[in-house]
Amino acid sequence: MIEPGAAELTDPNTTLYRGDNTIVDIEYVWASHQIEIRQIYDTLYNDHPYQTACWHLLYQSISKAFSSRAAALNKKDKLKAQSKGWHLSNNLAGISLYVDRFNKDIKGICSKLDYLQHLGINVLHLMPIFQSPPAESDGGYAVSDFRKVDPRFGTSADLELLIEEMNKRGMYLMLDIVLNHTSHHHEWALKAKKGESKYQEYYYMYEDRTIPDKMDQTMPEIFPESSPGSFTYIKECNQWVMTVFHSYQWDLNFKNPRVLVEMLDHILYYANLGVDILRIDAPAFIWKEIGTNCQNLPQAHEILRLIKHCVQIATPGMTLLGEAIVAPKEIMKYFGEGAYSARECDFAYNATLMALQWDALATGKTQIMRNAQLQLSSKPLGASWISYTRCHDDIGLGFSDEDISKSGFDPYLHRKFLQEYYAGSYADSPAAGALFSVNPRTNDARISGTLASLCGLEKAFNANDTIAIQRSIDKILLMQAHSFFIGGLPMLFYGDEVGYTNDYGYLADLSKSYDNRWMHRPVIDWLKNDRIHKIGTIESNLYYGTRHLLSIRQKFTSFADLNNIIWLPNENIHLSAYLRYEQDQKIFCLFNFSAHALYLSWYIFKEHAEEGEVLFDHWGGEAMVIGPDQEWFKISAYGMMIAEVK
Repeated sequence: MIEPGAAELTDPNTTLYRGDNTIVDIEYVWASHQIEIRQIYDTLYNDHPYQTACWHLLYQSISKAFSSRAAALNKKDKLKAQSKGWHLSNNLAGISLYVDRFNKDIKGICSKLDYLQHLGINVLHLMPIFQSPPAESDGGYAVSDFRKVDPRFGTSADLELLIEEMNKRGMYLMLDIVLNHTSHHHEWALKAKKGESKYQEYYYMYEDRTIPDKMDQTMPEIFPESSPGSFTYIKECNQWVMTVFHSYQWDLNFKNPRVLVEMLDHILYYANLGVDILRIDAPAFIWKEIGTNCQNLPQAHEILRLIKHCVQIATPGMTLLGEAIVAPKEIMKYFGEGAYSARECDFAYNATLMALQWDALATGKTQIMRNAQLQLSSKPLGASWISYTRCHDDIGLGFSDEDISKSGFDPYLHRKFLQEYYAGSYADSPAAGALFSVNPRTNDARISGTLASLCGLEKAFNANDTIAIQRSIDKILLMQAHSFFIGGLPMLFYGDEVGYTNDYGYLADLSKSYDNRWMHRPVIDWLKNDRIHKIGTIESNLYYGTRHLLSIRQKFTSFADLNNIIWLPNENIHLSAYLRYEQDQKIFCLFNFSAHALYLSWYIFKEHAEEGEVLFDHWGGEAMVIGPDQEWFKISAYGMMIAEVK
């Protein structure tokens, strides 16, 4: 007897029950995607000697994943489908963390789910947990085994138990897949070093420097300080291999369809573990061509579209996040274009907005951020942002020169100011950060440092300056709130919810000392975090302030990401102001990025709330009678309003 919701195979290769008693046939589902998949596949691999064989392997991988999907996951898939865009919901809020640095191992993460849920978190992003060499891991992004949990974090059984517990709590899991490269300790790389031609074809390998020299002419260096150039000599096989990131990370050759099939099989394996959001690391780099910068090429998008189709067939409940930290016009392409609009990646990082918030905080002015919104607002309906203030990576300043110039600044000098401000070398800067990956030829650099240290808390605390400490707390909550309410899935970075400042212990670790990004990847001291229970502490003020912001977001469907944002016209260069709406529900979001109070006309609300008489600020808990246009209301320095007109 087949129980409702069970997954019973009537044919191990073709048919199963999916979420209810309806029989679904793999051939039926395959037929609805096959033509488009084949078109993409042939575009990539037409005339390749492995084309036909790998096409059959591709189908076999999809069929196997389809047939082996567990009953609980099929049921979850059905619930997601019924919600018509579960990933767009205002009820979602995430946190990104390193397992070992947060609480030792996967079992330790499981023990802290209460802490996270109390904060308002229901999406958990575990930074890379699969096996990587301890001294050459790049924070877990140099994977040596895509299916083995690194012993440092626990076992596969521990991961399965965590997923089971999260599902009981209605939580969602996000994991990474590193498509662009493997560790040089991966089985494929080890076999390539031994001279096995099959596996040398899995990478970009060359017998001499002829092609590498040509490609280096147009490929920018990702880590010019610690890992200059894009190729590394491998003495074991007397060949040069492409290593765009670090010398120990070998770039996979997706021109070989065997690589595509192998990596797709890993993707579907993760889906059937119970991953809800798969973060595809560095998708901008997965296709290379001589004479280009080897980033954001059309073929990379074709591969992502193909992967999306395959996931929809076999494991439809899993969404895809493209980790493309690129220029604004390029970011939008990862959602899909033309007929593929909203059919490539379900999520992308709103890296542009993140950087623009840091720009506004340093300058106290919001013109550049407002100038960029026209382009960012072109995101297709059905896709969503990951909205964030801080992540594990450095902060790049990749917004456009045009938007900077429109605001009256010189692009080069403006970026130089931002670098100096956040490195703490600019006069009277409260920030305590550091420059990362300085390019001596262009003077380009990115920024490292925790949210708290960049907002001034480190210097204020060391100086025992209570006024500056409170100002830093205001800045932290302002930055978080702006990213929470603007649209997309808000993603905190662990430690920011209680104000961790820079951790300089990385300097004593030879495997990390060359990379100052480790200063904003703290080891959690749970005695410090327990201070959230002591009223008046920095930790309590930040934790409960963050919790309050997330609770406001979860209360109003206006904050679901339905392309439902209107930027409010205003002449105040210090103010970021937008409206989020859903049917008759309208929430006004106002943020003061300056060090001084703002006095604003009541008129700012009246175009979109003609009949209201009272403004209720859900952040401050204050109700105010709306006055005539010539009267003013006040927003304090680094203050905000999340307000509803009634």
